[in-house]
Amino acid sequence: MARFLARRLVNYVALCLVATFLAFTLAALTFNPVGRLMERNPPPPQAVIDAKRAELRLDEPIPARFVAWLGGAVVGDFGRTVENQSVGEELPRRAGVSLRLFLIGTVVGIALGVVVGVAGAIRQYRFSDYFSTIFSFVILSTPVFLLGLLLKYGALQVNAAAGAQLIVFTGETTPGFQGGFGAALLDRLQHLVLPTLTIRARPDRVLQPLPSATRCSTCSAADFLRTAPGPRAPPGRRALFKHGLRTALVPMATLFAFGFGLLITGGVFTERIFGWFGMGDWLVYGIQQDDINITATVTLFVAVLVLISGWLSDVFYALLDPRVRLR
Repeated sequence: MARFLARRLVNYVALCLVATFLAFTLAALTFNPVGRLMERNPPPPQAVIDAKRAELRLDEPIPARFVAWLGGAVVGDFGRTVENQSVGEELPRRAGVSLRLFLIGTVVGIALGVVVGVAGAIRQYRFSDYFSTIFSFVILSTPVFLLGLLLKYGALQVNAAAGAQLIVFTGETTPGFQGGFGAALLDRLQHLVLPTLTIRARPDRVLQPLPSATRCSTCSAADFLRTAPGPRAPPGRRALFKHGLRTALVPMATLFAFGFGLLITGGVFTERIFGWFGMGDWLVYGIQQDDINITATVTLFVAVLVLISGWLSDVFYALLDPRVRLR
């Protein structure tokens, strides 16, 4: 099993490097970082443009530029933006914003999805199963910007009815907020409620944690639980938690691993609707600014997340399924 996990880790590292190189190459071929400089009126002298091109190493071959950038990234130097700001200094703040938002939302969504899915498998073809199925497909077909606006409208109505600001939906924290640890934690939780709910309805169909988890869990556990009763079968509740829940978690390991990394950059709508400036928003900004270093840094960050979560899913999968360990 250790050799199997080691081989998987090597494969993930190789895929991580390939994905980052392809993103860097595509950005280098299509972006024009000095284009905005040349559009100024009056235009800057040619010597200034040449100096900027030399600073950004635009005249060097793309493989050499990538190797130089990757060598700096290994030690935490991700280069500088087109506006001459450090990418490495901005990365922790942006990554922290996205991780706080999407990690909590994904874990909550998958946990609820597994519970609802197993419950649907136990009560298959009953009202609760039909309800969870219809609910899942409704959520799967709801655009994230529509759900975000509906939730914001609902929050306004709740606040108006209560006569107080119970639900806050702009930014990570209240600007200028001062208070102790408990008050600060409550303020952050208030800002987390609506974005976390909105993550459940992202437009990437396979990556929506709650509905996808519900359907995957139901399909994987239904047949197992239906055939479980027998002369040697354990009691119902024990069969549910020892066998049914374990079976339902097997496909969820892969769903979570390869969905979480893409959630970070795919949550642009969620971040922009609620004023959370994380990695997805940063990627859009980098593309708009023709910034190769930002685009490559975000790609590398997502690739590393997929690497880590994918390798952990292999470990989790092996623990859940004894057939993997036997092979």
